[in-house]
Amino acid sequence: MAFIDSTVVNVALPALQKNFHANVVDMQWVVESYGLFLGALILVGGSLGDLFGRRLIFLIGVVIFASASLACGFTSGVQQLVVARSVQGVGAAFLVPGSLSIISASFDEQTRGRAIGTWSGFTAITTAIGPVLGGWLIEHASWRWAFFINVPLAAAVIAISLWSIPESRSHTAGRLDWAGALLATAGLGGVVYAFVESTNLGWHDPLVSGSMIGGSACLVAFGFVEAGTSSPMVPPALFRSRSFSGANLLTLFLYAALGNFFFLFPLNLIQVQGYSATAAGAAALPLILLIFLLSRWSGGLVTRYGARTPLIVGPLIAATGFGLFAIAHTGMSYWASFFPAFVVLGFGMAVSVAPLTTAVMGSVDRDRAGTASGINNAVARIAGLLAIAILGIVMVRNFSSSLNRDLASRIPSGMLQYFQSNASKLAGLDLPAGLDASTATMIRASISAAFISAFRLEMLICAALCLASSVVAWKMIPAERQQPSRDIPVAKIRASI
Repeated sequence: MAFIDSTVVNVALPALQKNFHANVVDMQWVVESYGLFLGALILVGGSLGDLFGRRLIFLIGVVIFASASLACGFTSGVQQLVVARSVQGVGAAFLVPGSLSIISASFDEQTRGRAIGTWSGFTAITTAIGPVLGGWLIEHASWRWAFFINVPLAAAVIAISLWSIPESRSHTAGRLDWAGALLATAGLGGVVYAFVESTNLGWHDPLVSGSMIGGSACLVAFGFVEAGTSSPMVPPALFRSRSFSGANLLTLFLYAALGNFFFLFPLNLIQVQGYSATAAGAAALPLILLIFLLSRWSGGLVTRYGARTPLIVGPLIAATGFGLFAIAHTGMSYWASFFPAFVVLGFGMAVSVAPLTTAVMGSVDRDRAGTASGINNAVARIAGLLAIAILGIVMVRNFSSSLNRDLASRIPSGMLQYFQSNASKLAGLDLPAGLDASTATMIRASISAAFISAFRLEMLICAALCLASSVVAWKMIPAERQQPSRDIPVAKIRASI
């Protein structure tokens, strides 16, 4: 459910924008509202399972997620969809950490590895099939089925869980860090709101500036609360490890690039390149399959070279992949433009994922490994959250500037003002009624060219973020060799796809 949803919703964005006559800010909130609550509460979800029962919290998460999915499918406006997506994020924060913890508690050390390997295989299959199936449903039925598909899956999950999964809980679980969870959610929410809404309202708007100040204050307070509580959600002591801090900073940069890419790429394919939703969903399969097929091989790289070298080289390869996306233009075939870029990006990520997991796990004591993995997963989620919010501003401004330059001397000033005021719709911008065919064709070509120009800049920024990841690995990740955890890599990448 969670893996299908994380891939299908991005493919559904163009259909949602067209159906609701929405702008890019609205589409940002469709993605951001889910990621905000999932990223902020995922550690709390894991702790709730340890304290009250892993199966119980997992099932509560499934029910919340499915109910919110049903609400998403029946929404009649963007605001209702954003609220439903927020609830869906809360449900995901309960169910996502529960699956692996249930497996870990249900199998002994001899069989646990094979169980997690089976789990990883099914998640990879779902991640690959999800966007293709979802794209087909969106194209041939409705975007609403991107959410309705979760309901029968949830019914099956509940039945299997009640029939076959034993209850388990931790006998050493500490108290819940509710203060930290509330401050993290409020802080991230305030900062994200300010960045996203600044596109529409401007930074001088009191609500935007107030949200930024309030959100920043909450994040500062979060740091003090975590340092002073006995059971912190994010233990500050872990960040005293230079390797752990470096691995999470690397994660922040690398997954910010991926999060921004997967938000914008379906808009490019469907609205500018003319792909169907099914084809857009299938376009990223080379990346997903490469990560799946090469994850065990990349684990061997850690054994031979340590985590540092692959974490320097992998992001450099990923940066090259983003560079290839930047030079692709309209009219090129998929195999000549996007396929090579996906192969290079997928290879770069395959080189990076297992060493990154190893660097995180190897930088803390064994009894803190679960917390360390949860923090790194949350960082990956939050990275995409912030990237979409911040780089969305860059995208809209660059699109508006390019479109204004191209149309300024070719259309009346009144019509130009219309396009300037609606630039936040990007390539989904509707043309005014009454245009003759030649003018409409000219304007549509200008809109596509402006989007491609802004998209290229975004891909170059993504490449720069990957380069920053490589520099972080060079400066902060130790060179010694570590034994890789071979059952985790495919699971680890799920947050970004």
